[in-house]
Amino acid sequence: MAQNKVLFFDSKIYDEKTFKQALKALNGQNRLRFTFLESKLTDETVDEAQDYDAICVFVNDILDVNVLEQLHKQCSSLKIIALRSAGFNNVDLEAADKYGFKICRVPRYSPYAVAEHSVALLLSLNRNLHHAFFRTKQHNFTLDGLVGIDLFGKTVGIIGTGGIGMCAINIFLGFGCKVLAHDIYPDEKAAKEKGFTYVTKDELLRQSDVVSIYAPLLESTYHMINKESLEKMKPTALLVNTSRGGLVDTQALVDCLKAGKLRGAALDVYEHEKKYFFNDFSQQVMEDDTLARLISMPNTIVTSHQAFLTEEALKNIAETTVQSLLDFFDGKSLPEQNEVKLLSKK
Repeated sequence: MAQNKVLFFDSKIYDEKTFKQALKALNGQNRLRFTFLESKLTDETVDEAQDYDAICVFVNDILDVNVLEQLHKQCSSLKIIALRSAGFNNVDLEAADKYGFKICRVPRYSPYAVAEHSVALLLSLNRNLHHAFFRTKQHNFTLDGLVGIDLFGKTVGIIGTGGIGMCAINIFLGFGCKVLAHDIYPDEKAAKEKGFTYVTKDELLRQSDVVSIYAPLLESTYHMINKESLEKMKPTALLVNTSRGGLVDTQALVDCLKAGKLRGAALDVYEHEKKYFFNDFSQQVMEDDTLARLISMPNTIVTSHQAFLTEEALKNIAETTVQSLLDFFDGKSLPEQNEVKLLSKK
């Protein structure tokens, strides 16, 4: 049986480890052959995919019309592009459809991983754990400047109540918080059963002590948190985003924090992250002044898109992706939720 060749862009050590384990677990060693590259997919690295039957990409790989056109011209054997992520905002679906590329993704890998990371960020920011950690490393055991607030009894606003949002709601309800939610498709049954309330986005912003975002990045949600929405929030509120960087107008957030109109912000994503995240720039001067300012603020925490990074999530991502590739090359239909179609973007 001939092996189908799969090229991984923007791969890390943990990708290689988990995907090889998944290939073995699904008995696919004789059907798929993996090659792992550290480089991202761009118009300059398209030629690396020549002679491959599939490519597997991550969130900061570029799949715009230019890259997809070049893949079509240079890589005649390429038939499927596997996204090892849930989001697909980095893909021009119209171009993919035009050139006949099948696109698959991992719609649900571990909502608990992302929800728990968002809560970890919030707790660290609120209780100043990032400052306390470095103080005690220097044998400084003072407590000045480390005062936080009780989350118990506070109002938490959840924007986006899909799988991850629901996990976060469960956690905050467990903390004894009052939970308000906003979603274009409200799940009133879940709200009644769990004990939270759907409200308009403006109501949520005005009433919440914490606003945490779990929404997809679409044209309709781009910069949903902007200058106007930030001005509606309490000056004592905390903002958390572990979804997509483009949901927040970062410059507006920086201006709001500089003006003291927000207590703090915790972010795992950044709208211009693809140049920096997942890479080591510790020996270079950061050219992005907005990101540098954001990181330097004492009332912010920024992690580099690591919310998904748990053993369970990596295992699910790898096994779902490998199974999709095996099914595709076996001529089977992909599960509807795994295949990204043009209609999904409309």
